[in-house]
Amino acid sequence: MQNRIVSRWFYLLVLFLFFSLFRYSEGAETWQGKVQQEVLDDAATGSADFLIYLDAQADLSGAPALGTKAEKGRFVFEKLTAVARATQGPILAELDRVGVKYKSLWVANMVAATGDAALIERLARRADVRGVFTDRMVRFEEPIGAGAPAGMRGKTAAIEWNITQVNVPSVWALGDTGQGAVVGGIDTGYDWSHPALIDQYRGWNGSTADHNYNWHDAIHTGSGGTCGLDSPVPCDDHGHGTHTMGTMVGDDLAGNQVGMAPGAKWIGCRCMDVGVGTPATYSECLQWMIAPTDTNDLNPDPLQAPDVINNSWSCPPSEGCTDPLVLQTVVDNVRAAGIVVVVSAGN
Repeated sequence: MQNRIVSRWFYLLVLFLFFSLFRYSEGAETWQGKVQQEVLDDAATGSADFLIYLDAQADLSGAPALGTKAEKGRFVFEKLTAVARATQGPILAELDRVGVKYKSLWVANMVAATGDAALIERLARRADVRGVFTDRMVRFEEPIGAGAPAGMRGKTAAIEWNITQVNVPSVWALGDTGQGAVVGGIDTGYDWSHPALIDQYRGWNGSTADHNYNWHDAIHTGSGGTCGLDSPVPCDDHGHGTHTMGTMVGDDLAGNQVGMAPGAKWIGCRCMDVGVGTPATYSECLQWMIAPTDTNDLNPDPLQAPDVINNSWSCPPSEGCTDPLVLQTVVDNVRAAGIVVVVSAGN
């Protein structure tokens, strides 16, 4: 009888150990499954830059029913910021405890941080964390310039050939040059005083400039290029942003019409450091577009948001863009605020 009891207890102990080990391995598999492979690879070398994407995300389903862009913008801004305030506290406390650098974002409920493998595992094991995604630097992929068609080469035109190709002059003839609209640019920055852009810059009144609510620099670390870090005025350390803004609104008022909507105004945000950005810098710029701030990054105001945003996107798997969840949520939230998002696919 005693041997039978001992055998029974031994059997139960084996079952207990088996299920304990199974649950442990299942838990380990679960946390690793929540971490993008690029984050694990980078952390294996010491530390990684990553985005902590929280499980709690704002419900913006009520936005489409609102009648005006102003109402949508205020609704989305208040919902997104409320969810971030209510849920990010424990994550930020842990990051403060270990003393790593981080930036809280609300455009999607997430935090950009830098840390080692142990921190990443602790964060991924949390029930309030849906995923940990890479925030690797992504180098800007230059567009391939084909130049003007053969028949246009060497000729000077008051209206550039590409503008004519898409029949923009016929729209202008109807009296619509984009007047009353505000275009938001997210790129390498902008030379706001360029002759083809200065009169369309929302921060320019013809004699003085006011960059509040009209410019934001999301480059806080790195080289900063010729602009430096946190540039208080619009600046372009690469040239691409100035070029694209010219395509949008450029007109030097002296007959050189290069932009689609020269009657529109523009505002801008720099998301790349000499042509290199990260999902966090892109997200910060898109966040700023929902509710632009003053030059001290304070007093966000959704009423200052643009009507449409333009950017050139190319982010293949070779650059770490293997999970669309983060930026997809960001773009969806911007659109919910009544802002049209237009990008050059593949640049």
